[in-house]
Amino acid sequence: MKSSFSLSLCFFFALLLLQRVLCENRASSPPRGWNSYDSFSWIISEEDFLNNAELVAERLKAHGYEYVVVDYLWYRRKVKGAYSDSLGFDVIDEWGRMIPDPDRWPSSKGGKGFSTLAKKVHSLGLKFGIHVMRGISTQAVNANTPILDTTKEAGRHWHAKDVGVKERACAWMSHGFMSVNTKVGAGRAFLRSLYQQYADWGVDFVKHDCVFGDDLDLDEISIVSEVLKGLNRSILYSLSPGTSVTPEMAKDVKGLVNMYRITGDDWDSWEDVSAHFAVTRDFSTADMIGAQGLLGKSWPDLDMLPIGFLTDPGSNEGPHRTSKLSLDEQRTQMTLWSMAKSPLMYGGDMRKLDDFTFNLITNPTLLEINSYSSNNREACEFFYP
Repeated sequence: MKSSFSLSLCFFFALLLLQRVLCENRASSPPRGWNSYDSFSWIISEEDFLNNAELVAERLKAHGYEYVVVDYLWYRRKVKGAYSDSLGFDVIDEWGRMIPDPDRWPSSKGGKGFSTLAKKVHSLGLKFGIHVMRGISTQAVNANTPILDTTKEAGRHWHAKDVGVKERACAWMSHGFMSVNTKVGAGRAFLRSLYQQYADWGVDFVKHDCVFGDDLDLDEISIVSEVLKGLNRSILYSLSPGTSVTPEMAKDVKGLVNMYRITGDDWDSWEDVSAHFAVTRDFSTADMIGAQGLLGKSWPDLDMLPIGFLTDPGSNEGPHRTSKLSLDEQRTQMTLWSMAKSPLMYGGDMRKLDDFTFNLITNPTLLEINSYSSNNREACEFFYP
């Protein structure tokens, strides 16, 4: 009996050690995957998402693309009057937390959230990611929803108005979200309840928006990073966007996350692409690429690859056009992203993936450079328009 107990105990600690080793290797090379934003803006449905996930598994998984990410506003109802900064169209639970719009995500009905969808993604051999906004929604604060305290702190009854900081609304979605007061227990409890819910759903990747660059909220990033360390699920932590980010600013967050955007949104114009050369030079010179991050490494992120079949920024329309970049400009972009060791997140509709685009994003030489090159630096000085 004693021997059997000892073996069981040894097995238990071996599992804990294995889990710790796996967590500490998080993002050991720049992550790769597919993100819905460039092709669907915010209006993607469960059917569209699964169509794309299945094709990622079939065509890109063998080339290291493992994450499929639902970008922003998966909780917003797609009805007349709803757009990227509208107010009052979101689906929230009794605790003021965003939950999937059941009309667009039917598997979420009955309180399932994204758990059923995550299981389908995992069955494809892929990892599931979501986009989330800073703090708490204006809708939850207006409704003054109660806050779930997962630590069961005795005698505390908190509500959304106790934590919402209205003067710190998200600059580019001012009607939608605001910071939470992380100096009080209620604010920390709300953030804990959010990320515990994501872990319960089976989320593997979180893209946290409006907390970096011009919108820096180091307190919230720090709290979320600490929460993620304590979860029983490994979740890769990404920050977005990165307007006005410098290496000096990034030094404060690189150890707290696994990816962080160092530019604003990159769309399919040469002006957007060319702006990345100088930024890339500065971050490589500062030795920021592959630095120690959250339970693994962290990577400066040049944003998604807006090539293939796309939509328009902020659109209420799905994919309807091809990339405006020339073929040479697309080659240049993929080469720069690879040499900079940026995460590679393809943004085009997988159902319209043409041979040129497929061969470009799976080019074995570029992918090898992206994963295994080191000490990458600008070889000579160029003029940056």
